Amino acid sequence: MPRFGVAGNPADFYDKGWKHSVQMPGYLASMGLDAYEYQCGRGVAIGQATAAELGAQAVKHGVRLSVHAPYYINLAGRDAEKLEKSYGYILDSMEAATWMGGDRVVVHPGSANAPGGREEALALACKAMQVVMSMAEERGLADQVAICPELMGKVNQLGNLDEVITLCSLDDRLIPTIDFGHFNARTHGGLKVYEDFRAICDRIADALGQERMKRMHIHFSRIEYTAGGEKMHHTFADTQYGPEFNPLAQVMRDLDMDPVIICESKDTQSIDAAEMKRIYLEGGNRT
Repeated sequence: MPRFGVAGNPADFYDKGWKHSVQMPGYLASMGLDAYEYQCGRGVAIGQATAAELGAQAVKHGVRLSVHAPYYINLAGRDAEKLEKSYGYILDSMEAATWMGGDRVVVHPGSANAPGGREEALALACKAMQVVMSMAEERGLADQVAICPELMGKVNQLGNLDEVITLCSLDDRLIPTIDFGHFNARTHGGLKVYEDFRAICDRIADALGQERMKRMHIHFSRIEYTAGGEKMHHTFADTQYGPEFNPLAQVMRDLDMDPVIICESKDTQSIDAAEMKRIYLEGGNRT
């Protein structure tokens, strides 16, 4: 059974009187949800005691935890000092995940604007990822927490589907984060029907194997886009923006997938995650 959950704390969490992130597992359980991606986008600030309490609550309520690493990671840079900082952000995120019992850290690969273009940027990122994995092994983290390179929404960002697959090909412990809203944005509406979603999953299975395809990390939301890709996240009620979840739900059922699905809707992520779970349980469709 896939896990459905949210990124960060939705507006509804506070509207209902909940106050602190350690209460999120209880809140999510009350919504019928069972996954929570703790956000460290602006830095890894959570302490070990708080992380442990969050982890205890997650165990109590049956919620699976992951961490989103800081947004300003760039594995495709040449500046040694900035690269060291990026390594530190990833390793600190992995350590925080172990404190709370999480097993995945979502990572932005970085910029595609290397002097030699995307090809050079990808080569730099691959080299940096290998360094990170070596450092994670030295700290005993590599087998506890999976690094999950994310498919990004802006065209000038490293992280299209093939680039994410290439990064994950470096080590069997790397798991792709496939953000279908980002894919739709960077392809200017390329996700419409069942076959579009199925092609992504088949491509991952062919390149990385059935196991990693089935247990991939997923982000999903409706996203407005421009010529440059992602512009703004929206809610499921904003039906003028794609993609639709129903075709992906059917693909997941047909392929017997067991992913973690994190909703990133703007403020309504818990409500929309519950809707995704309902659609999945009711069988999705092939529209």
